[in-house]
Amino acid sequence: MGEFELIRRHFQRAPATGGDGAVVLGIGDDCALLQPSPGHQLAISSDMLVEGRHFFADVDPEALGHKALAVNLSDLAAMGARPLGFTLALALPHADSDWLARFAQGLFALADAHACPLVGGDTTRGPLNLCITVFGEVKPGQALRRDAARAGDDLYVSGRTGEARLALEQLRGTEWAGTAVEAEARARLERPTPRNALGVALSAVAGAHAAIDLSDGLAGDLGHLLQASGVGAEIHLPALPVAPALQGLPEARWLECLLAGGDDYELLFTAAPEAREAIAQASADSATPVTRIGRITAAPGLRLLGAAGQEVPLGAQGFDHFA
Repeated sequence: MGEFELIRRHFQRAPATGGDGAVVLGIGDDCALLQPSPGHQLAISSDMLVEGRHFFADVDPEALGHKALAVNLSDLAAMGARPLGFTLALALPHADSDWLARFAQGLFALADAHACPLVGGDTTRGPLNLCITVFGEVKPGQALRRDAARAGDDLYVSGRTGEARLALEQLRGTEWAGTAVEAEARARLERPTPRNALGVALSAVAGAHAAIDLSDGLAGDLGHLLQASGVGAEIHLPALPVAPALQGLPEARWLECLLAGGDDYELLFTAAPEAREAIAQASADSATPVTRIGRITAAPGLRLLGAAGQEVPLGAQGFDHFA
């Protein structure tokens, strides 16, 4: 199977139109043509997944197809942008038709669920490597930027964090994580849920200010938001939602999973206290649970506070590829 047959068989679909006819021209020419809605800005993000760094060699191809797109959709969610389409650059050690069929199944199932068609890309021979660039649109002034947090804002997180890290340690055979791989935790690692409906709903809330998606750990990603905004934060540890699978771990380990685990792809965002009712409505409208876990402070730095208000030492803060 040659390169063009590979594309035709596994990635060529009926002409894509996207939401509201956003895709003018998809796969088949030198470039795709996208037409954002009048009065909107383009939001663009790229993510790369490398075998041995981001996923195990024996991962289910369908799950890998899902995750490859999910991590990019999550970036759009963090900006409050509606998906328009995506491109896929794929390096393969060899053309395995069965593997490609399952990969494409997972990829397109999520793409169809978010009205985000594949509009182009590239394939080549090499170590397994996936790079997706996703395109979205958002109204001017409504993007949830990292640099927009304000002192006095409430701090929220969607869903819950930590299960992906637990699954990673279980798959690695780490002693403290236990011997059985929790099915729900593994699903959180391999099939994360991008929070696009919530992100779009938040972009319409006047009091919602800043957001970031959690790819490298809650504490580390919050640190990026705080630095960009020139503010600090307090996290109230008793307020953090904790999955049942984490509750039996030693305290230091479940804190590490919650705060520094990575691969959660939840939204961390800030909003004015006056917007609490609107935030609750956005949560309900998007069918996405959110939890208020702290507040933004004028004083720089991140403080963790226990049940009695005491400061808890902050250990590992997040993942860094080059640390």
